[in-house]
Amino acid sequence: MAIIAKSAGSSTPREPIPAGAYAARCYSIVDLGTREETIQGNTKVIRKVRVTFELPTERRLFSEEKGEQPCVISKEFNLVLSEKSTLRAFLRSWRGKDFTEAEAKAFDVAKLIGAPCLLNIIHVAGKANPSRMYDEISSVSPLPKGMTCPAQENPSFEFSLDEYDQAAFDSLPNFLKEKVSGSFEFRELLAQGVASMGAAPAAPAKPAAPAVAAKPAATSSSTPLPKFTPPTIISAPGVQDELDELPF
Repeated sequence: MAIIAKSAGSSTPREPIPAGAYAARCYSIVDLGTREETIQGNTKVIRKVRVTFELPTERRLFSEEKGEQPCVISKEFNLVLSEKSTLRAFLRSWRGKDFTEAEAKAFDVAKLIGAPCLLNIIHVAGKANPSRMYDEISSVSPLPKGMTCPAQENPSFEFSLDEYDQAAFDSLPNFLKEKVSGSFEFRELLAQGVASMGAAPAAPAKPAAPAVAAKPAATSSSTPLPKFTPPTIISAPGVQDELDELPF
């Protein structure tokens, strides 16, 4: 009898979004937490955030049940608004103006949720496999005068390690769970019993045990984040322009 070992293989590569300019809307902000990163021999402690946009005019069939849905694209930033930071440059281009000193001291990136913009998407070669092309956000700007972005379709989503919500963590895709769980903040929450890596697989069924008196349910030590309420979408004529005003 043979026991054959096979290569793991690879999943079907996602088709890149065609390069070009797109009306887009931010719908998701994920706090990836703080970790050590070594870049060109220099080790730094960095906190990161992932910002995700939907492109309502570029659609694909991801599920037969849901029909065509907007393509989405994300960009990760160091969570800092210093003068030369990538996040500050990106937001400055998006807003069309820089931050004041007071604004830069404490800016809530969750304000980006629901905000429209114009994204420029380019194709770049993969580092591990240069023959494979990936889509990437090259630049951002406010929507040109007279252009509007269709109403948001994906539900608004916010995940913060400072206001931890286990249900929000559980809803993250596995690759984002891995990133978040490697952060200093998540490991601390795990040690405190506030966070968990998710529900354990169901155990095999056991014979019924004799009945015992019920005990009061244990109080959860988690501190759930208040649910984010998506902006009300109004379809009346002339209102979309007002919704497209940047809230930051």
